[in-house]
Amino acid sequence: MRFLLYLLCLALGAGAFAQSPDWTEPFPPHKIADNLYYVGSKGLASYLITTPQGDILINSSLEESVPLIQASVQKLGFKFSDIKILLISHAHSDHDAGSAAIKKLTGATYMVMDADVPVVESGGTTDFQYGSKPGNQYPPAKVDRVLHDGDEVKLGNAVLTAHKTPGHTKGCTTWTMKATDGGKTYDVVIVGSPNVNAGYKLVGNALYPGIAQDYETTFRVLKALHCDIFLGAHGDYYGMPEKYPKLRVGAVNPFIDPEGYKAYVADREQAFRDELKKQSGK
Repeated sequence: MRFLLYLLCLALGAGAFAQSPDWTEPFPPHKIADNLYYVGSKGLASYLITTPQGDILINSSLEESVPLIQASVQKLGFKFSDIKILLISHAHSDHDAGSAAIKKLTGATYMVMDADVPVVESGGTTDFQYGSKPGNQYPPAKVDRVLHDGDEVKLGNAVLTAHKTPGHTKGCTTWTMKATDGGKTYDVVIVGSPNVNAGYKLVGNALYPGIAQDYETTFRVLKALHCDIFLGAHGDYYGMPEKYPKLRVGAVNPFIDPEGYKAYVADREQAFRDELKKQSGK
């Protein structure tokens, strides 16, 4: 299974993240389609959306990821200082710990989904699962714009829509946008995370009473989205390491994978339902 390594890392760290080696392993930055680029590591996905009025970065990743992301942006021929907006998929340290540093380096406006704002601004200490674990805390970063479900983020000719897909975190966000490739326009979906981490209580969770209902909401939202280009917060979600070598001029874009998206969502929903059934004792 493409995300087996990621799930293994979760299983090893029920109370804290067990960092996978590929989270800090460099990976060739590359164009996905149109003005959308991959600038993350092998295991942690970061995306750059470029426009004539400046650029948007999704996911700051770990604190130690910032130089890697900066180098990737520059290798593609863009300026790190042109990043005007910073977004995240969700408030876990492997996706937002570098935000304070990126804000300082670029002056970017930081936009975060409402329910994740307290976690981001506390440096992870208010997270329902990992807040008391020092290894998962990070420099707090001030949020400049609080997002709500369905809000649009616009810069130049880029328009991204924030879809609240909670459960993994209370404000987990799936991003959608349009991108062209070969003269055709495609729907892009960047999945926040539908995963139930090891140690998550889906039943009787005093710190997150509505967690199971929020996961139900997430799967309804994900199944309703139309996806052509399938991306996610980790490259393993969409088989990025396997698809990247298939990028060739004139070839079919390997990231156009609507069936892969449907299969991934179905697999993650089944995993959620199996875990909920197990915890419910049914």
